[in-house]
Amino acid sequence: MGYQPDQPIAYDHDLHANQLGIDCRYCHSSVDKSPSAGVPTANTCWNCHEHVAKGSDKLGPLRAAMGVDKDHAPIEGAVKKPIEWVRIHKSPDYVYFDHSAHVNRGVSCQSCHGQVNHMEKVHHAKDLSMAFCLDCHRAPEKHLRPLEQVYNLDYNVLTYLADKDELKEQIGFEEGDSAEEAQEKLGSLLKTNWNIHPKDSCFTCHR
Repeated sequence: MGYQPDQPIAYDHDLHANQLGIDCRYCHSSVDKSPSAGVPTANTCWNCHEHVAKGSDKLGPLRAAMGVDKDHAPIEGAVKKPIEWVRIHKSPDYVYFDHSAHVNRGVSCQSCHGQVNHMEKVHHAKDLSMAFCLDCHRAPEKHLRPLEQVYNLDYNVLTYLADKDELKEQIGFEEGDSAEEAQEKLGSLLKTNWNIHPKDSCFTCHR
């Protein structure tokens, strides 16, 4: 926990994900389709920065990856190299983790990565130990969200339920319930409706 390496480009998640509201899936485009979340290619960054903050010194590595100079003119003979992002989160080789299996069943990025949308510089926020994973597998209701809220990293269960009287009645919500209590009640309903039964055998992750 706390690992916070420098990146080739000082990418500010608070600016992009929070202030500008860019969805996680724009850059991590395979998170809901494959085990790996993926990292953005230079072309992904270039889609915006061909037009935005074009002359920024911070974007030198991006321009080099695209083979252009500060005026965006092609550099003759330029050798285009991908941006070498420094990996922050990595499961050991003997652990199998599938991002798509989690986000498509209501587990948010925030559960494992913390409030990334408020990090100017991303750091390793959760320990991601075996105990951490087992705690979630044994009580997934503490983490499950409606699917449309999975990528809302500022999700608040009490705010979500505020105008949903029928749903509150269905889950047995009572005025004065804490966020934790409300989460477990809503999560239990989602767990039942989606027939979620996470395994906790060794083979689940150690294949």
